[in-house]
Order: sequence, then structure tokens, then C-alpha cells
Amino acid sequence: MEFTASQIASFIDGKIIGDENALITGVSPIESGESGHLSFIAQDRFSHFLDTSKCSVIIVSENLVEKDNYNPTVIAVKDAYLSFQVLMNLYQEMQGRKEGIEDGSSIHDTAVIGDRAYIGAFTYVSEKAKIGEGTQIYPHVYIGKGVKIGKNCKIDSGARIYDYCIIGDNCVIHSNTVVGGDGFGFQPTAEGFRKIPQLGNVIIEDDVEIGSNCSIDRATIGSTVIGKGTKIDNLIQIAHNVKIGQNNVIAAQAGIAGSTTIGDWNQIGGQVGVVGHIKIGNQVKIQAQSGVNSSVGDRETLYGSPAISYNDYLRNYVHFRNFTEIVKRINNLENTSKDHTNE
Repeated sequence: MEFTASQIASFIDGKIIGDENALITGVSPIESGESGHLSFIAQDRFSHFLDTSKCSVIIVSENLVEKDNYNPTVIAVKDAYLSFQVLMNLYQEMQGRKEGIEDGSSIHDTAVIGDRAYIGAFTYVSEKAKIGEGTQIYPHVYIGKGVKIGKNCKIDSGARIYDYCIIGDNCVIHSNTVVGGDGFGFQPTAEGFRKIPQLGNVIIEDDVEIGSNCSIDRATIGSTVIGKGTKIDNLIQIAHNVKIGQNNVIAAQAGIAGSTTIGDWNQIGGQVGVVGHIKIGNQVKIQAQSGVNSSVGDRETLYGSPAISYNDYLRNYVHFRNFTEIVKRINNLENTSKDHTNE
């Protein structure tokens, strides 16, 4: 697709500085711009690219615009990062959605497929499954018995949605993620570990995005729940009966053990481990590689393993780095004290 600077500015309510007819045929990172491409600058540390970038058009936060003449055409906006996101979303919408059922897919007679849905080749849709209007299911996806998927979802190739799981509207599930696999439930006996049947399901509410290679386990009984608006990165394990609230973000390689409850608007960093059967409140920040082994209140920031207050961790870490020197000083004080006592 081709756009002029004037057209782009009209989408994001921007002010043009330069050639309004400059033509854009692609996008580039600002560090490796190309002629005919669009990029953006939202931070002062990148502002020098205004004079050196080869991009034809650059969207710039207005507080960084200092001249009325630049080599590229500049579109000044309040927030360049947000404006660039608006453009990317518009471009994605312009690509259109696939519709119809491709050859090689298998759909049970009792399954219900909504209007304008797309079912890719070699996808299997089981009995009594329901696929909502406009939902896109790409090739090699498995949809289990009684699964319900809402409107305008996207299920990428290789995903597996097991029996009776429920997915809301406008959700995205990336490749090779498994929703509804058995929870890790085993009873120790004299003969070994006996499997406990996992009879529940997974409920994913509206506007959730789940990255690739994640495992969201079904509940033993009841439901594992991922709340509305929550975003889950790649390579994440959510165990059985976990309840995650609304608008959380969870970074890669985090693991949340069974029956833990997490509130709303939390930020969980990469490789965080959370033990089972605890509660994490609202607006909590857990720094990367932390291990959380007890319940957490609202609006706390944690770090370390076991995780403690972030500020306490930083203060304690200063002493930890000097621990050898501190021990030497203590030993010297003890020796000096003994010498004085002997005198």
C-alpha cells in the first residue's frame, strides 16, 4: 500500500512540516531507515535521527520538534509512540480478514460456525463446538468437544483448545499454545503417584492475548480463569484452578502454581515463579526472576527470591555486595576487643 504524508497526518491529527506529498511504501526502525519508509521518534535520545535518518516521513512527538525545516517530512503529534500504534492498527485492519472453510479441514456436523469466520486447512473442529462471527482459525488447530469461541478472535496455527473450554470475544491465541490441558494433579500412594482426574475447564474472558508455547491448564473441578484484557507473553505456565483478574501483563517464562488468585492491573516480570494457594492483590509489580511464596497486598513492588519489598531488596543488596568486607571488619573489631580485654 502507498500513502502520502498528508493522508498519514489525517489519520493521527498531525501537523506536517515539509512535503505533504511525500510517498510512503513501508516502515522502518528509526536506526535503519530507508527512503520511502515511515518511522517515529518519541524519546529525546533518538531525536538526532531527525537530521540523519534516510526515512522519507517521521512521526515526532511535538515536544522534540525544534526547527521548522528538516530533511525528512515531519509529522508532529502529541505522542509519537501512541500515534504510530494507531497507524499500525489501521494498517492491520486494511489487510482484511480471511473467510470461509478451506479444503482439508474437518468440522463435525454438530459444530456451529459463525458468519464470516475462517477455518484453515487441516483444522479439526469437534462435536458441539461453537465458533463466533468473524473469528479466524488458522491451519492445524485443534478445537475440542463443546468448546465455545467468541467473535473476532484469532487462533494461530498449531494451537490446541481442549474440551469444554470457553474463549471470549476479541481474543488472540498464538501458535502452539495449549488451553485446557490436564492440571498437574497426582495423589501419592504406596504404589506411586495416582493421577487425579481433571474435570474442569478454562475460561478466557474478552480481549485476552496469549503468546506462543503457553500452557493454560484446566481446573480439577470448576474453572481456571484468565480475566478480561489480560496479556500473557510466550512460554508461560498457568496451573489448574488459577484465577487471574483483569488487565494483567505477565512476561515470558513466568509460572503460576495451582489455585493461586491474582487481582487486577498487575505486572509480573519474566521468569517469575509464584507458589500455589496464595493471593496477589491489585496493581502489584513483581520484578523479573522473583519468587513469590506468600500472599501479597495491593500496590506492592517485589523483588528477589523469596520476594520482598523492592526498596528493601535494593537496600539489603548494597550490604550483600559488601558482605565479605563487613565480616572482616567485624572480625577485626572482635580481635581488637579481645586484645583490650586481655590487657
